[in-house]
Amino acid sequence: MSLVAEALVSQIAAAEPWPENATLYQQLKGEQILLSDNAASLAVQAFLQMCNLPIKVVCRANAEYMSPSGKVPFIHVGNQVVSELGPIVQFVKAKGHSLSDGLDEVQKAEMKAYMELVNNMLLTAELYLQWCDDATVGEITHARYGSPYPWPLNHILAYQKQWEVKRKMKAIGWGNKTLDQVLEDVDQCCQALSQRLGTQPYFFNKQPTELDALVFGHLYTILTTQMTNDELSEKVKNYSNLLAFCRRIEQHYFGKGSSSIRIQSPKYCFSKPQNKLYNVSYTCTLYCSLCVH
Repeated sequence: MSLVAEALVSQIAAAEPWPENATLYQQLKGEQILLSDNAASLAVQAFLQMCNLPIKVVCRANAEYMSPSGKVPFIHVGNQVVSELGPIVQFVKAKGHSLSDGLDEVQKAEMKAYMELVNNMLLTAELYLQWCDDATVGEITHARYGSPYPWPLNHILAYQKQWEVKRKMKAIGWGNKTLDQVLEDVDQCCQALSQRLGTQPYFFNKQPTELDALVFGHLYTILTTQMTNDELSEKVKNYSNLLAFCRRIEQHYFGKGSSSIRIQSPKYCFSKPQNKLYNVSYTCTLYCSLCVH
């Protein structure tokens, strides 16, 4: 398809209203999805909730390979497939829904800078812990990542992914970092976020933006996911306003009164008992017997 044709299709899609059957795809909740992908999926779900747009979450073992970018989550809206938070925000904006229209240009630039901080620090730290920390790799990552697939494919795919992530870590200068250094980076990121949030309900006062959705996705997932130790979550717990921020969004956008969202609390194999956030409509297929009860 030519660029002109693609642009025309995008314009037509943008003019269509948000459908009731919009779908978000991610890996299997119960036994496969990892910390970083779970955080990314939750950030998109929070963003769509803040926009008051209905979404059904579908768990697929091969969601990573279904995605046009190779990353999850991705959404299927009409005849459009869009992956990752940034492009999804732009796609939703084209349909007339935006959380940041009320910000001036300086605030929008600041918002983007903090979103880059979260992606460069928190997301990278999550990937490091999943694929570069020997204890986490041995006890959690390899088993979960390869869980839907038979031997030896489960091992092949896990080692292939680990090689890709380690290569990325070397390219960005994280290859030789120690776990303590990574945790210090997380602490500095949380400190910056805490200072920016202050006593406000959201990062830009009374209304949430895509920054709030992104931060919530990562912090809430870190706080409610049991890893080999609690060092990562303890860094977040040092900042009381960030904890209150997570509780506020959970209660307001994922509580029993959430708009058009059917409450579900899927069992999550290495999730702490208090993680009951995932109150969206789940349709899990293929090796997903633990997702819906």
